Amino acid sequence: MKFDDIYQFFQDPPPNYLNKELAVCYVLSVLLQGESYGTLLIQKLEKEYPTYRLSDTVLYSALKFLEESKAISGYWKKVEGRGRPRRMYQLRSEWRKKAQELAGFWRDYMTDDRKAM
Repeated sequence: MKFDDIYQFFQDPPPNYLNKELAVCYVLSVLLQGESYGTLLIQKLEKEYPTYRLSDTVLYSALKFLEESKAISGYWKKVEGRGRPRRMYQLRSEWRKKAQELAGFWRDYMTDDRKAM
């Protein structure tokens, strides 16, 4: 290691990967706005929060947890110009209030985290 490495680290920090707890709250915050699919959830995170990443493994684990908890439902949708259908996810109406609470944890976390930067 050299001192230049330290400067480089702070000038261009590596991405922070979400854990499953954060992923669940993030997914709910997005699904409160409307339905989505896995790849779009990852792309949206990277666009809105450039220093954060969400791995496929953690994302699909969070989606599976939410589906098994009956918080969201998924269905297959054929998208024009795409070979295979996409798995679309939407929030179940009876989960809206709980989703707002958990999405608030995501917003609070990101607000606190940005203050520290």
